[in-house]
Amino acid sequence: MASIEKRAGKNGDSYRITVSAGYTKGGKKVKHTKTWTPDPGMSEKKIAKTLQRVATDFERDIELGYQTDNRQTFSEYAAYVLDLKKQQGVKTQTIDFYQSMMERTNMAIGHMKLCDIRPQHLNNFYRNLQENGLRKGAAKAIAKPALQKARLDQHMSKDALAKKAGVASNTIRTMENGSKVMPKKAEAVAAALGNQTSDLFTLEKDMTPLAPKTVDSYHRFISTVLAQAEREMLVPYNAAAKAVPPKLEHKEPNYFQPEEINAILEALETEPLKWRTIVLLLIVTGCRRGEIMGLQWERVSLALRTIKIDHALLYSHTRGIYLDTTKTADVRFLKIPQEAVDLLEQWKQEQTAMRFASGSLWHETGFVFTQEDGRPMNPDSITKWLNQFSKRHNLPRINPHAFRHTVASVLIANGTDVVTVSKQLGHASTTTTEGFYAHLIEERKAEASDCIADVLLRGGERSQNASPTPKKQA
Repeated sequence: MASIEKRAGKNGDSYRITVSAGYTKGGKKVKHTKTWTPDPGMSEKKIAKTLQRVATDFERDIELGYQTDNRQTFSEYAAYVLDLKKQQGVKTQTIDFYQSMMERTNMAIGHMKLCDIRPQHLNNFYRNLQENGLRKGAAKAIAKPALQKARLDQHMSKDALAKKAGVASNTIRTMENGSKVMPKKAEAVAAALGNQTSDLFTLEKDMTPLAPKTVDSYHRFISTVLAQAEREMLVPYNAAAKAVPPKLEHKEPNYFQPEEINAILEALETEPLKWRTIVLLLIVTGCRRGEIMGLQWERVSLALRTIKIDHALLYSHTRGIYLDTTKTADVRFLKIPQEAVDLLEQWKQEQTAMRFASGSLWHETGFVFTQEDGRPMNPDSITKWLNQFSKRHNLPRINPHAFRHTVASVLIANGTDVVTVSKQLGHASTTTTEGFYAHLIEERKAEASDCIADVLLRGGERSQNASPTPKKQA
């Protein structure tokens, strides 16, 4: 039976509820306590009724094994969950994702005990995240006319100022042309001229609210922490499961049309061999960029025209560039066209020449695509290079993941079954594939239905053809 003790305080009365739960090995009674404070304005009758319900619920939770009087705060327990995930071998990128969520989350609910967190607390947090002005590091610096004047007054060229400030040679030119730059660069240039940053630059902060997808990321992080607490019976339920995060807008995957691929291939003809090969492999395989960067020569068979995808090269601010399994830890053998084989053969010869030219400075890593000294490339460099490539050739902005969607859409449009598409892309299951490309799959189903009707109900209108002609898509 729970015992209840009334306690007077500066801010009003509270009640200490104690429940006994057996004895320790040393014979000491195990006690669990919980403090309940009535809401302001509650009548004595209401307090007595509510207090009895709270005590009964607390006693039942203790009997069921829930330690709802646990004193751990969310921030303390979240740190424990992150350590637990590391021990379980969760991927570095996932751990980094959890870490990035910690600061804002702890500001909102980090001080709260796990057992006190309710769905309404989380809903309030999600609403606050969608207010204006909460973006971090989104400020940009815009040079004032005073920048050029200060440089000219000191008889300093743009290149000389860039060198003194430790920035790229074209940064000063970019600044004086009115382009927005990162605040750190502005600070370095102002310091090189002996001025305060505010004298030479205006800081412009992005006041737009966080995107619903970002808010949903916080929700998923909190849900992960509280789900672990629920499994360990520290809370009776996962409050995040009952909260209401913002609704996400479903976006159809973007993919290229044939004429767009042709324009990209034509523009690639004038680009360095290494990048031509990288982009062509993205186009014909649908691999993730990290999978292409993680490809090693021992996993390439030019004779059989196959590549083995079982690793990915990733980047983390905590680990730098590192090799890991693929996103779903799958192993795929992909057939590549002769055009890709030809480029790989040419690139292998060029890389061999680079190895000999570098001599003892060469780092033998075995990667197909490397820096000039043989070291692995940052997978982010693909995105950066494609941005510059699209600008050089007046092409629309190219997202490397769009090549992946393009491969999927071509396969589906030409009647390839979902299982094969899923294996080509390295999805965890066909459910993932069906979720991403539902609209394309439904189009194919509709065409199949029309085909059945044509052959069986309409006098064999398609009898001249062995199969219906699929609608071509890029």
